[in-house]
Amino acid sequence: MNTYQMENIRNVAVMGHGKSGKSSIIEAMLYNSGAVSRMGKNSEGNLTSDYDIEETKRQMSISTSIAPIEWKGVKLNMLDTPGYFDFVGEVKEGIRAADSALLVLSGRSGVSVGTEQTFKFAKQKGVPIVFFVNKIDDNRANYQKTLEEMKEKFGKAITPFVYPIKEGDEFKGFVDIVDMTARRYERADRVDIPVPDGMTETIEPLRDMIMEAVAETDDALMNKYFNGEEFTFDEIKKAIRKGVKEGNIYPVYCGSGMNNIGVRSLMDGIGKYLPAPNEIQEIAHDAKTGEPVEVVQEVSDTTSAIVFKTVADPYVGKMSFFRVYSGSVKADSTLYNANKAVKERIGKLYYLCGKKQIETKEICAGDIGVVTKLENTSTGDTLCEENKNIILTGIEFPEPTLSMAVSAVKKGEEEKIVSGFTKLMEEDLTFNISSNNETKETLINGQGEQHIDVLVNKLNSKYGVNVNLSAPVVPYRETIRSKVKVEGKYKKQSGGHGQYGHVWIEFEPGVTEDMTFEEKVFGGSVPKNYFPAVEKGLRDACAHGILAGYPVVNLKATLLDGSYHPVDSSEMAFKTAAQLAYKEGLKQANPVILEPIGYLKTYVPEAIMGDIIGDINKRRGHIMGMGESEKEGLNLVEAEVPMSEMYKYSTDLRSMSQGRGSFELEFVRYDPAPQNIADKVIADAAARSNSQ
Repeated sequence: MNTYQMENIRNVAVMGHGKSGKSSIIEAMLYNSGAVSRMGKNSEGNLTSDYDIEETKRQMSISTSIAPIEWKGVKLNMLDTPGYFDFVGEVKEGIRAADSALLVLSGRSGVSVGTEQTFKFAKQKGVPIVFFVNKIDDNRANYQKTLEEMKEKFGKAITPFVYPIKEGDEFKGFVDIVDMTARRYERADRVDIPVPDGMTETIEPLRDMIMEAVAETDDALMNKYFNGEEFTFDEIKKAIRKGVKEGNIYPVYCGSGMNNIGVRSLMDGIGKYLPAPNEIQEIAHDAKTGEPVEVVQEVSDTTSAIVFKTVADPYVGKMSFFRVYSGSVKADSTLYNANKAVKERIGKLYYLCGKKQIETKEICAGDIGVVTKLENTSTGDTLCEENKNIILTGIEFPEPTLSMAVSAVKKGEEEKIVSGFTKLMEEDLTFNISSNNETKETLINGQGEQHIDVLVNKLNSKYGVNVNLSAPVVPYRETIRSKVKVEGKYKKQSGGHGQYGHVWIEFEPGVTEDMTFEEKVFGGSVPKNYFPAVEKGLRDACAHGILAGYPVVNLKATLLDGSYHPVDSSEMAFKTAAQLAYKEGLKQANPVILEPIGYLKTYVPEAIMGDIIGDINKRRGHIMGMGESEKEGLNLVEAEVPMSEMYKYSTDLRSMSQGRGSFELEFVRYDPAPQNIADKVIADAAARSNSQ
């Protein structure tokens, strides 16, 4: 692959809703450039950018991949990102390495929630945006309606650069509105033709829209526009380029990725109108002071690069995808990891096209490459020369929203589970694993059911470990509501010294979660040296309640009286006596199951507030407040909800809000569970105990 100057590189994140056809468009680009001799198809599982075994099996993108495309003297680094919400971390990685965004949407379904979400990501990154309305050859596609939806959602910057030519319901080609030429498609052939008769009334207002947008980029052009003078093509191209960079123009193209229609015009537009890396400002921070530092994006400057993605390959080893911002990364060199303050040995370097590796000696500023086997470097880390010592802006990943208990299918493979997931965490920072010491469960915490399912399948395919998934055990608690006084006596005689411990203990509700122990023994009926044994016996017993075996909280125990034997009494005997008193006392003290309560903040569009509130009520929640939020276009509903009712809430909320909603949930306290819930908790605990 040739080496390109920065002004001839375009780094483009391809984003959009799932099944909009992003990977097919990239496949057509590869075919047009001669990189592949035959276009792969999603249905056949042979798309270049969807090469992972999970992607071919599911026929969808689940990770960000790179397709470098050489086109008319320009290198297009197309970053193919997933379209499903469970893999949002991959989208964040793709947009971090990009200087612009190509948003793909279907002309059949129009603006979907995935289009809206990826538009927000691009706006947050501050990159220029171009749209491609795909599947325009479907007789159910409606380009005009889609344009109107786009203008409503994304504003007046929406600027169609092409318009489809139709004969009846059949798509035949399109008019290029910028240069006022038309192209007709006959199977694989593309022929330039005059603008068809009858389309002038449609095309002229759209061209006027482009010319007005061009005029607004420069005062001289504005004067020319008002004087009725024609712009030159160079003036138009330069002005469009400026308007696109500043976010005042969102070019809209259309076509069909699967049938390679309109894709070459899109490729031309990307090369002509999207900015090169050296046109984009990049701000880093001094590693020592934290002060902002502007990165001069030049090959002649000292080296700086960011690792935006990591792949844990069991055969190749760790693969680090990086974007170079200044200088160049050379094979067989050493760079400094400014985040970890360690040196890293750079071995072989590669360009990657899907899974195909193309070895190179150098990756220059503005370009994207891959290096293997970096020991200390993770996603988001900066690699630079030690004297530069800057940290480029990292990637902010979303917190997990769904937890599931994971257990080994084969006994003895528990360590393999943890080891395998730990390696997968190197490449996916949107999930983690944790251990619940109370429930003795290992939990996998991810972005959704599909995300966790993919991770489990990767664990099997890469590391040969099969696991079972189940709902996590809710950490209930037990307590008492009455005050009782009970006796505990332990007496055992078996020849020689026996065992004797005798206590009277008063149990009552306590004011702290931890057990409170007091003694009010008079006359030495229980010697002081046995008080610690009594307390220890009670504290050990509190680990298991008498209803369902959950820890007991808010308990006060007062040692009142008892007796001892000068020979047979021991610490062990008094510890056992205290535990006997505990079991009897809690039975009499009106025991109750406590359930964990969480404070929920749900952010949703105003139109579905009623549905969300109704769903929270079904979950036994109590609405605490509602109103506008700091998140644009979303309202806030606050509620207290039992944590046991929130399993898979992320999935349900995503369904109800069509992916627009989000939530935060934080544990706040324990409350007594309703009797029907308590009965079920007790029954479930008994069933688990019997199965062990």
